[in-house]
Amino acid sequence: MNNTLIKAYQTAVVLSLLLLVPLVAGAYDIPGITGTPGSPVFNLTTGTGTVVTGEGNQVHMWLFGVAGGTVQYTGPTLIVNEGDTVTINLTNNLPVPVSLVIPGMNVTAAVAAGPGPALPGILTKEVPADNGATTVAYTFTATQPGTYLYHSGTNPSLEVEMGLLGALIVRPAGYDAVTNRIAYNDPASTYTHENLFLLTDIDVRFHNAVENGNLTNIDFADYRREYWFINGRNLPDTLAAQNTPLLPFQPYNAIARLNPGQTILYRMIGAGRDGHPFHTHGNHHLNIGSQGQLMGAGASLAWNAFTTAVYPGDTFDALMTWTGQGIGWDVYGHASDIDNPPLGFSTGGAPGPEDFDNNGNGVYDQCNDANNLAQPGEDPAAHCVPLPVIMPNIQDLTFGMFYSGSPFLGAFGALPPGEGGFNANAGFFFMQHSHSERELTNFNIFPGGMATFLIVEPPSAPVQ
Repeated sequence: MNNTLIKAYQTAVVLSLLLLVPLVAGAYDIPGITGTPGSPVFNLTTGTGTVVTGEGNQVHMWLFGVAGGTVQYTGPTLIVNEGDTVTINLTNNLPVPVSLVIPGMNVTAAVAAGPGPALPGILTKEVPADNGATTVAYTFTATQPGTYLYHSGTNPSLEVEMGLLGALIVRPAGYDAVTNRIAYNDPASTYTHENLFLLTDIDVRFHNAVENGNLTNIDFADYRREYWFINGRNLPDTLAAQNTPLLPFQPYNAIARLNPGQTILYRMIGAGRDGHPFHTHGNHHLNIGSQGQLMGAGASLAWNAFTTAVYPGDTFDALMTWTGQGIGWDVYGHASDIDNPPLGFSTGGAPGPEDFDNNGNGVYDQCNDANNLAQPGEDPAAHCVPLPVIMPNIQDLTFGMFYSGSPFLGAFGALPPGEGGFNANAGFFFMQHSHSERELTNFNIFPGGMATFLIVEPPSAPVQ
């Protein structure tokens, strides 16, 4: 890699991380588009765009977008309600026919406008390559809540590879954004925040061939992945803000954030050619749904995993809660009196009010109990245990950019000049990534690829 590319990559890392901003209430609903409840209508079109990869390359793509807007990778996330009669009107500005299929939905297709007719196709009726003159309406009833993939059903080996895909989310009939945030019609599927992880991979040679007008001599049997994406971006761009102007065709980021005691709903979709072992580093997640079917949120067929193999066409709905319990030490630092006068614990006596630091969060705080009792679900042997290692001297440490200088949640410590600075709230950072090592690169440059972060923020920095 030449020096110019190295510099571009380093600059992308810095710019992407600087774009991390506190998010407002509602930001942790998955960004997408909705329509009129009961009968939403989405007007989509196709077009070409240029995707920027994490190390600074540019790749020619075919993309879906909202009619009159910018096409995007991945396509617009469509959000509907169980029982809705959904219509997706599709026009086409590409040099080849396109179409829509939604695995798990019974979709009908018919010409809605233009000269037509719709082409018969193999999987469904197709929109001809006529510069947007014909509109084909794809209609279905959203009978089952869950997470779904939509993509072109026309020559999918080429058109899905080129970027014609997106996510569909069906919310259950009992869902309420404020009072009843559930993934399925089961109270055990309740969550606080939700994140979409739409996983794709591409072979840039195919894209170069299409850009040069070669649509017929592509050898799909010779497939070599060089880029791996979450929501149309790869690391470090997965960390950049939503809708950043630096990535005009890639509006969706992939950062997950929560406070202790909150629950994230992960919606994972496999939309590439490969299976991807998606790993919630340092944390288990409970898979409660797959392919739009509830597996059993409370018991039944739900299963805990720290890596879920997401194969092409798979969708999974998983819950993950972080409390700090069971880690084996007091992550909030109460036993060390990190932000209060050293009384109570530090003198061997009973805890007093000054010992309940501002970093705690009620029942999830291992020491936030006037009687110094272990909480339900907590290992009594780990209750109020201080950090179980002796921290080295500062001159013997190497500092990552996300280290706050303290091992405690919500606490800052001493850092050398120029170190840290990318952890505004002294949270804990956990990688969320493919567990296949080659998928953590951008064209063989590490780090990159299918990776992002979960940030556990202290209660003093509410994630609304």
